[in-house]
Amino acid sequence: MTAKTPAATARVIAWPSVITVVSAAILIGAEVFGAAFAGGWAIAILFGLGETSAHIVQVVLFLIGVAIMISFVRGAQRIEPFVRKG
Repeated sequence: MTAKTPAATARVIAWPSVITVVSAAILIGAEVFGAAFAGGWAIAILFGLGETSAHIVQVVLFLIGVAIMISFVRGAQRIEPFVRKG
């Protein structure tokens, strides 16, 4: 005999939650990465850095933005779970 999985343990994707989190991530991501680009440019001008240094500062701020976005999505998953028992 084969053991059947009960329907109560089946997991179903909660599409409204997924769409909400992805939409918020797109909005917040645009702001975070736009601020990283503009901030890197502004810091480079403020400290009189060259073009290459400006790009390096932008990359560093971009990576910080990636960390922020990962943190946001993980936190959002706790509040809006992507899967539910169905």
